[in-house]
Parts: sequence; C-alpha cells; structure tokens
Amino acid sequence: MIWARRSLAGWGRALRAETLAARPERAAQPARLLAGTDGPVCAAGALRSYGDAALNSGGRTIITTRLDRVLAFDPAGGVAEVEAGVTIGALISLFAPMGWMPAVAPGTGFATVGGCIANDVHGKNHHGAGSFGQHVESIELLGPDGAVRRVAAGEPLFAATVGGVGLTGMILSARLRLARCPARAMAVEERRMPDLDAFVDGFEASRHPFAVGWVDATATGREIGRGILEEADFAPPDAPVPRRGPRMRVPLDAPGFLLSGPVVRTFNRAWARRVPAGGRMRVRALESFLFPLDGIADWNRLYGRRGFHQFQCVLPHDAAEALHAMLAAIGGAGLASPLAVLKRLGPGRGGLLSFPMEGWTLAVDLPNRPEAVALIRRLNDMTLEAGGRIYLAKDSLAAPGHLAAMYPELDRFRSLADEADPAGRFVTDLARRLELRG
Repeated sequence: MIWARRSLAGWGRALRAETLAARPERAAQPARLLAGTDGPVCAAGALRSYGDAALNSGGRTIITTRLDRVLAFDPAGGVAEVEAGVTIGALISLFAPMGWMPAVAPGTGFATVGGCIANDVHGKNHHGAGSFGQHVESIELLGPDGAVRRVAAGEPLFAATVGGVGLTGMILSARLRLARCPARAMAVEERRMPDLDAFVDGFEASRHPFAVGWVDATATGREIGRGILEEADFAPPDAPVPRRGPRMRVPLDAPGFLLSGPVVRTFNRAWARRVPAGGRMRVRALESFLFPLDGIADWNRLYGRRGFHQFQCVLPHDAAEALHAMLAAIGGAGLASPLAVLKRLGPGRGGLLSFPMEGWTLAVDLPNRPEAVALIRRLNDMTLEAGGRIYLAKDSLAAPGHLAAMYPELDRFRSLADEADPAGRFVTDLARRLELRG
C-alpha cells in the first residue's frame, strides 16, 4: 500500500487539492499509514461534500471507500456495525429486503457512513427522525497516535466527532440503529406551490414522515418561492415497485450557455408544470425518491469545467421573512440553477457542530462565477443576521468570523478536538479556511 499523488476535488468541482492519497483495504491499515509518516492528514470517503470539507492541500488523504464491510447485524433489533466506507445506497440495497434501512438518508446514496457521521447529515424526514448522528450507538475512532478507541453516544468525544468534519480522528466503523423499512416503494403526493407563503403553510400542515420542496429559484415578484412540494409515506407492502430507468451519464463538461438565464427559466417553468394544477399521487421506488439525482452519473459536470458552489443555510422557524429576502436576492441575480431545495427541519442534531436546527433549510447550486461568489457571500451575511447557520458539508466560501455566532458550541468543540488531537494532525482545507481549531 503506497501513497500516490492525486488531485482531488469536492463535488462542486470549484475547489481542488493536490495531495498524497492512499486507499486502504483492511481495517488495520490506516493505523500503519499514520505510523509510517508525519504531517497533516485527513480521511475522505466518496468526496460528496461540495466544497473543501474532505480536501487536504499539501498533506495526506486516507480514502475509505474500500473499507466497506458489514461487520455485524442484529436482524431482531436492527442494529448494524459497518465500516466507514460503506455507502448509504449499499445499506439500503442490503437491508431493505430484510425490512430495515438507515434511519436517515442524505440526498445521495453514494455518501459513506463515515461522511454521514462527520457531517451529521439530515434527510427528507428530519422533522421526525432527526439527524444521522442521533441513530449512531458508537464509533470506532483512530487517533493521531495510532490507537483505536470505541466512543459511545453520550461521551463528550462522541459529540465532537458527530458533525466534527473529521477533526477528532478517523472514523473506522460505527454501530447504527436502523429504521423499519416496510416497503421498497414510496407513495408520493406532489402539489404545486404558487409562492413561499404557500410552501410554509404546506410544510406546517404536513403530517407525512417525508417532505421536501423543489423551488424555482429564478422566480421574482409575487411568485418568489414557487415550486413543488413532495410529501411521502411508504407505499403498502404489496404495492408493485416501479422499475428504475437506466442510469444516464453526463459524458463531458457542459458548455456555459446550458445554464444561461433564459435556458434555466424555461426549464424551471416546464419542470413546475409537469405536476398538474390539482396535484397528483405517484408511486416511486424508494431509492428514486430518496436519491433523485443518483440516476444521472457525474451530474456535476452540467455546471461546466469551472464547477459550482452550493449555498445551504438553515434559518429559525420564525425567519420566513429572511428566507423570502434570500430567494428575492437569488432570483434577482439571474444566476440560479435548476437545483434549489427547501425543507423544514426539526430540532434534532447529534453533535456540537451539527448543522440542523428547527426551522427552514434552503439549498441552491450556483455556477462558479464571480457574481455567484459575491451573491453567496451576501447570503452568508444574511444567514448570520437572521440567526441561522450555514452547512459546512456544502460550504466553500464562508469566512472564519461567521462561525462563532452560527455555532455557539464552537469553543467546546475546539477544546475536545485539542484533547483528542493535541498536535492538530487531522486537518482539512475547510478547517484551515474557517479556523475551526482556533
């Protein structure tokens, strides 16, 4: 097993790092990799974080995707112990036929368990199920000295590791409490929302376990916030599971005109009208509902060679006015892509630097252009003023000054990270940029 020079990028492809990378295949190998060298190191999974959360310029990167074994499973209680490189999609494929699935799934099945813990991801069911880290019983953590320890939920180091973006050590494996999966299909109700007020009312009235909104981020004036609300329950166990279509692939970097203002506005109008005015019910395969973009391989190439930035924030429940102002700024800038998502979050969070808080989360992709950089920095300021926070797994442009106000437990995190890794050996470009270790 050797270190090889690699150029790695976040999923947004706007940030890149030159690093020495190794891809261990056995659980004992990461400790030997640490012992055999010095200097800054980070762990990376499938590189589905959008910015620089898993990048380590000039250092070393241990890629976990071959550490992908299921170590144990209790079919009665639904507890699985798995290595950090197992993907969420693989867990669903394996356990759903047995009636179990991860209690929380992010928007892609390609995310690894280690990444889901390090970013304490949330899903379309956060308002009821909470965040990923709340369903983790324990973690095997490799420290900078090469020692492996099991960290249980409730311990201070556990709270620093969940959502701690890899700065307390390398996650090797975890024990997960799975949730019941009564069917491989979802019954989805789709409704057009004419504006943001309708969206807010729709989310607050919803009693479904899963809910997510697609927002037309090009809309302006009275139509700000228009889009489609999807609410879902598991379909009856005997419902036929729709066949998933063949996986498509984006073979090359798309030309710039594909995301020009007129093209995006036309696409968004057509996409909204695909749902009849009176709404509709659909039965969708479980994975198609949870991971709608996974059917298009390399979809990030649609943003061209320069890539894109994603802005994602969460605002307090009573900050709907600030959310309206953000959508107005995005629509007025003429930069929005077809991908903008709105969800309502509950209070659940698993760690000191976990993103979720009760309120509204907005995510929007913007092509990597100077105007988009300026807009996102403005949106970051608006998030701070509204008492919200940005999502570190998606961020590529925030400033260090934002973090202390957005994450009030930052000092406690820093103290625990210093105890776990006194020399600061585990580090990433995100940590350097935002001064997460102080």
